[in-house]
Amino acid sequence: MDLSVNLLDLYFENPLGPAAGPIVEGLENMQFFNNNTCGFNVAKTISVKGAIVPKPCIAGTSNTIYNCELWSELHSDVWIKEILPIIHKEKKKPLIISSGYQEEDFRYLIPKLDPYADMFEISTHYVKENLSGIVKSIRENTDKPIFMKLSPHVDDYLGFVKTVLDAGATGIVAINSLGPGTAIDLKNRSVLLAEEIWMSGPAIKPIALHRVYKIRKAFPDIPIIGVGGIGKATDILEFILAGADLVQMLSSALIKGRTLYDKIIKDLPKALEEYGFSSIEEIRKLRKETILKPVDKIENNPPSFNENCTLCMICVRICPAEALEKDNDKIVVDKERCIRCGLCQSRCPVDAIYGVLT
Repeated sequence: MDLSVNLLDLYFENPLGPAAGPIVEGLENMQFFNNNTCGFNVAKTISVKGAIVPKPCIAGTSNTIYNCELWSELHSDVWIKEILPIIHKEKKKPLIISSGYQEEDFRYLIPKLDPYADMFEISTHYVKENLSGIVKSIRENTDKPIFMKLSPHVDDYLGFVKTVLDAGATGIVAINSLGPGTAIDLKNRSVLLAEEIWMSGPAIKPIALHRVYKIRKAFPDIPIIGVGGIGKATDILEFILAGADLVQMLSSALIKGRTLYDKIIKDLPKALEEYGFSSIEEIRKLRKETILKPVDKIENNPPSFNENCTLCMICVRICPAEALEKDNDKIVVDKERCIRCGLCQSRCPVDAIYGVLT
C-alpha cells in the first residue's frame, strides 16, 4: 500500500504528523518526531516571548483532552538559536513551523524562522482583527507555503478562508481546540484546571470533519490539513475523503501515549485494504466523484436484512419507533411504524442491515 502524499512540491511518506502542542515542545520532543514514522514534523507555536502557562494545564478523559495551554513556553531565541538549527541539520522529513500571533511578531519572527521551515502554520486562536494584514506581513517575509489555522469559534469560516487566501495564504489547517468551556471536578468541588478551558480529542471529530468537508467543497483546489479527533487509522481515511490532504494528531496521543502515531501508521495499509483503497492518493482523487459530488436523490427506504444477521437484537432494542421485532429466526419491519431514520443500520455490528443509509 502506498501511503505517500505529494503536496506543494514536498514528499510526505505518509499523511500523519503531530499537531502543535506540548508533545512537540523543545528539542527532545522534536527529535522524537523527526525519528518516528510520522510523515512530517511540527514545532509548537512559537511567539516572540515564551508563554506563561498556569499549571496544572492539561487534564484528560478516555476521549477528551481539556487544556488551558497557550503557545510555547520557550522564548523564540531558544527555538531560533538552539533547537531549530539542530533539527534542521538532522531533518528526515518536512518541517512545519507553527507561529503566532500579532503582525509585529511575524515581521520579527518569520525572517528568522524561514531558513528552517518547509511550511508555516499560523495560529489565529487569539486573533480578533487585522487577519488580512497579518497574512500580508508573513507573506512579505517568506515564499514558503503559509497555512492559516482555523479556530472553531469563527462563525464565518468560509469567509475566513477567502480572506486569508486573498491576502496571500496557501492553505488551511482545520481545526484548533474547541471552546472556551468549563469542566467541573466533583471530587475536589471545583472547576477543572480553570474557569475557561479548551477541549480537543475524539469528542470534536465531527466538528473538525464538517469544517474540512465544507471548506473543500467551497475551495476545491486549496491544500488542507485536517486536525481534530484523530485517534485511529480509519479516522485518517475519513479526513482524507472529506477533503484533507494531510492530517495532524495530538490529543489522542496525550490520552494513549505517543507510540500511538507509529501504531496508526502501521495500521493504515490494513485500513486502506479493508475499504478497497490502494493508496492515499487514490482517496484524494476519488473524493471529487464520491463524497464531494452533489446528492441528486435521497432514498426513503425501510431497513432490509441480509444473511449476516445474528439476531443480536441490538436493532430491536434501539429502534426509536419500535418498528422492529424478532419473528422466529428473523427480524421483521413494521413499515407503517418505521420512520426510515437509519439508526439501526448505523449500529448493526455485522453489517446485516442495508437500504436506509446510502
